[in-house]
Amino acid sequence: MHDLRAIAALFQMRADFVEAQSFGSGHINDTYCAVYDQAGSRIRYIHQRINPNVFNDPILVMENVARVTEHALARLLADGHPEAHRRTLTCILAQDGKPYAIDAEGSLWRTYPFIEGAKGYDEIESNEQAYQAAKAFGSFQLLTADLAGGRLHETIPHFHDTPRRLAALETAIIQDPLGRAAAVQPEIAFARARAADCARITDLIASGKIPERVTHNDTKLNNVLLDEVTAEGICVIDLDTTMPGSALYDFGDMVRTATPSTREDETDPSQLSLRLDRFEALVRGYLSTATFLNSEEIRQLAFCGKLLTLECGIRFLTDYLLGDSYFKIKRPSHNLDRCHNQFAFVRVLENQMPAMEQIVARVVSESDQF
Repeated sequence: MHDLRAIAALFQMRADFVEAQSFGSGHINDTYCAVYDQAGSRIRYIHQRINPNVFNDPILVMENVARVTEHALARLLADGHPEAHRRTLTCILAQDGKPYAIDAEGSLWRTYPFIEGAKGYDEIESNEQAYQAAKAFGSFQLLTADLAGGRLHETIPHFHDTPRRLAALETAIIQDPLGRAAAVQPEIAFARARAADCARITDLIASGKIPERVTHNDTKLNNVLLDEVTAEGICVIDLDTTMPGSALYDFGDMVRTATPSTREDETDPSQLSLRLDRFEALVRGYLSTATFLNSEEIRQLAFCGKLLTLECGIRFLTDYLLGDSYFKIKRPSHNLDRCHNQFAFVRVLENQMPAMEQIVARVVSESDQF
């Protein structure tokens, strides 16, 4: 437990610290919910220590977060939104006026007001939740679509550069430090056979047919807060990986994480199938707010789920070959099981691609936004 009273003193809280406890289910940063007394009323804030082992330059992370949240709040206020401060995270400034503070041990901390009356879910329980999450991520991209001041920092360079991920796999095959490559030749062949798919989105960006946008890059359901009364998706959180990218990466990762019938590390991928009803919920939610998409981006909506699934499978396979040094594992074959699961889902998505494309076309035809 960190000394949260000392951390609180680093920020312009304008309230008296009462207590704090560990909060949330995240595995990267240290997160605490703190209670403060403000003129007799109890209010809550989130204090979070950024993990320097994951983010080598947390100051750059916070420069991105501050720019995005300040811009989003300004847009919401300009639009007269009645709940502007619930619809975006807001950085509480440190005593020196920066959106972060450095403690005595050199760790970087940030503070957000706690968004009351809303909660996150680790597992999608309904198509309505999928719809609301996709709608919220589309709103987040819409709010940041006109962000001024140049590109955001690439806090994790080439994060969704799938050709580079494939190249990293080829390097791991050559290095093969644990002698595992011989036993995974079918998996290697699967990835190599889809090299053209790996390059589709990066080639479209390079050609200018798809623009670079501000993207979240971690679009799981638990990164959207849902209102406890209305169940509406109200605020996107965990902005550490927000940086330049393609909007398709965000939508594709929603498809990858929300539409499979089984979990990511299921050991029997033969049971895996695609929830087409959930895919349609994602499409409808996302397109209800992502009205900035161009025609080429819309054409790739069905494909990008396959791309992000393929990329993730390649990353699991690469880590397995290199000795499981990146993803945490609970058994020796964990990353290989994950790879099998992702590649099996790629096959499912390939088989269902016509149906997915029909869903996108139908939703677009019913909309007056495109």
